Amino acid sequence: MAATAVGASASPAAARGVSPRHQPTRVHILVYDGAEEQDFIGPRDEFGHAVHAGGAVETSLVRPGGPGEVTCAFGTKILVDKGWKPTEADVLVIPGGGWGKPDGPGIHNLRKNPSVLRDLRRAHQSGVVLAGLCTGVLALSAAGLVKGRPCTTHHLTRDVLKQEGGELVSARVVDDKGLVTAGGVTSGLDLALWIVTREFGSSVAAKIETVMEYEQRGVVWCGD
Repeated sequence: MAATAVGASASPAAARGVSPRHQPTRVHILVYDGAEEQDFIGPRDEFGHAVHAGGAVETSLVRPGGPGEVTCAFGTKILVDKGWKPTEADVLVIPGGGWGKPDGPGIHNLRKNPSVLRDLRRAHQSGVVLAGLCTGVLALSAAGLVKGRPCTTHHLTRDVLKQEGGELVSARVVDDKGLVTAGGVTSGLDLALWIVTREFGSSVAAKIETVMEYEQRGVVWCGD
């Protein structure tokens, strides 16, 4: 196993042994009541800029149970016009939100939803890259998809992830090929930039950094 500094690899996915997929790369971002706004808006913005930077990517917000309105963690309401179909993406991003409210909307409800957990397993079995950030990683954990695998999450839930079988790594982004995880909240920016790097190369990611005036932070840990 090895740790790779952010930006050190200019190789697209094929050079890293990741199987080529549908073109353009279909990225679905799963949003749900209680999802934290920054967790998904940051990655959505970066994947949007990736198109203008030369990346062949098609990004959609998707909602469990079908299209509809979502009320986010801080009250922002968004209309999601696409339901989640687990085998129709190449990359699925799962944001976090609501961990501090066990009885309210948020990640706790997602972790208890049998159909969501079933569909996460179906996505995994069909070869979708699962990308969890912040407490969204715990939905993957509840589905049994991080057990024995290198991963990370928000610092407040690291103990939970460890108890559920994840092998915690001290890095901002952890890339175990079909499973990519990131720390809390703003780590989603680094998660999305890393996915752009591994799918389309560092030159595309660098253009995104320039236009957004944001530079990737921390270390990306990559499994051999």
